[in-house]
Parts: sequence; C-alpha cells; structure tokens
Amino acid sequence: MTWGNWTTVREFILMSFSSLSYEVQALLFLLFLIIYLVTLMGNVLIILVTTADSALQSPMYFFLRNLSFLEIGFNLVIVPKMLSTLILQDKTISFLGCATQMYFFFFFGAAECCLLATMAYDRYMAICDPLHYPIIMSRRSCAQLAAASWFSGFPVATVQTTWIFSFPFCGPNMVNHFFCDSPPVIALVCADTSLFELEALTATVLFILFPFLLILGSYVRILSTIFRMPSAEGKRKAFSTCSSHLLVVSLFYSTAILTYFRPRSNTSPENKKMLSLSYTVVTPMLNPIIYSLRNNEVKAALRRIIHRTLGPQKL
Repeated sequence: MTWGNWTTVREFILMSFSSLSYEVQALLFLLFLIIYLVTLMGNVLIILVTTADSALQSPMYFFLRNLSFLEIGFNLVIVPKMLSTLILQDKTISFLGCATQMYFFFFFGAAECCLLATMAYDRYMAICDPLHYPIIMSRRSCAQLAAASWFSGFPVATVQTTWIFSFPFCGPNMVNHFFCDSPPVIALVCADTSLFELEALTATVLFILFPFLLILGSYVRILSTIFRMPSAEGKRKAFSTCSSHLLVVSLFYSTAILTYFRPRSNTSPENKKMLSLSYTVVTPMLNPIIYSLRNNEVKAALRRIIHRTLGPQKL
C-alpha cells in the first residue's frame, strides 16, 4: 500500500539493546526481570498495607496508594515488551501496538507528574497550615485531586498519540529505543513535524516542568516552616514525612527533564535509553522501597499485618 511515493509502515522494529551481544542482552533480561518482579511485588504490597491497616488512612497514604497503581501501570506498558525483545529477540511491534504503548506511556507519565505535585501540596498543607489541613484535605477533596491527576493523562495522551500516528511513515521503520517513545518515532515521519514538535514542547512544559516548579515552590515554603519550628522533635518528624516524597521526586524529575529538555544534538540514542531506563524501570522499583524503609508507620503497619496473619498459626 502506498501514499504517493511513500510506503505505509504496518509495523515497527524496536532496536532496544541490539548493539549489545546476545550474552549481555541475556544478563540484562535477568536484571530487568528481577527489577520488574520487585516493582510489582513492592507496589502491590504498598497498596495492600495502606488499604488494610486502619492507621494508614490519611491523605498521604491515599495518594501513595494511587502512586503505586500508576507505577504498576507504567511498568506493564514498558517492561514486558522490553523483556521479550531481550530474550526472544522479537523486536517487531505492530503499528497499533506501538500507538497503544505510546498512548499509555503518555497517560501514566502525565498522571504521575500531576500526582507527585498533588502529594507535595498535601505535605505543604500538613506542615504549613495544620489547623485547616483536616478540612481542606477531606476525603472528598483527596478523591477529587486524585481523579484530576489521573484524568490529566487523557488529553495529552490522546492529542499526542493521535497526532503522531496521523503522519505518514515512509520507512525505515526502526525505532532506536526499547519502547515507542515520541522522539524516536517522530524521527521516522516523512512530513513536516515542526508544528507537532512545538505542541510537544508545550505539553512537556505543562506536564513535566510546571508540576516540578510547583513542587519546588511547595518545598521552599515547607522548609521555611520547618526551620522556624522551635522543637527539634517537630523538625525531625516534619523532615521524615517529606524526605521520602522529595527523594522520589528528585529521581523521577531529574531524569525526565534531562531526557526531554536537552537539545537533540547533545543526547545520543544510547544515553537517552539509559536516562529512560531510570524513570521507566528503576524509579518505579525504588518508590515502594523508599516509602517503606524510610517510613516507620508503614513498617509498623506491615509488622501488625504479619502478626495478625501468622500469629494464630503459632498458637
């Protein structure tokens, strides 16, 4: 099937890590499989613990539960196909499959950016305005904020994916990445993409840079409030509730900003793959570890659940 002198592409080939030997790819498969399983188990554990334990029903843990759902979805979109390209050497992905993967990548990515900003707002209200916190962050307000974060992924995913895959692709059909991300796919388009690239930059500013600046602004106010606290114990508690979220934000946004805001000429495809691995594979694994190991309430809740589960069997 042709479009003028252009051949319509029916499938894409994900180059993934094909420049490496099969032995190295097999080792990467084992490494990423372990990370994938740890990510799923860790985030499922966070969801179960924050749902089952009555002491973890505050807004902070409600948003953490939503973050874990997002991380699971984010991983399911990217990692299984990457694992199959590594071990089965099945690098083909259909036109529709590529569009679907890109759509949900945009959806979960935009939703996570907004949810992390919402979590920063929750910490801001808890520390900077504790008297009004129970009223402002009511159960209904939290549900609305979480729904808004999830919904934010729909417009950017719909516009970006529909626009990209309405362009003609004339070949080659080799995507120099381990998943269907926008820049390597748009590089295969045989038409003028300058208007789309302007829209993509605008969306990146709105959904990555703007939430990041909101988070920075929140933490400037939070730190200012913490330093004015007279009690050393109060400062320690406030730092403890914020440190996990701040660490997760630093990991996620630092690599995302480096990936999508660096000039193309300064970023090789291999470097971009490494940066993408950080926020698509590594960070989702670290989130539940950070929130469980650095959070005494989560550890205490986990001990209570284990005691309730195994206690009767010891009697």
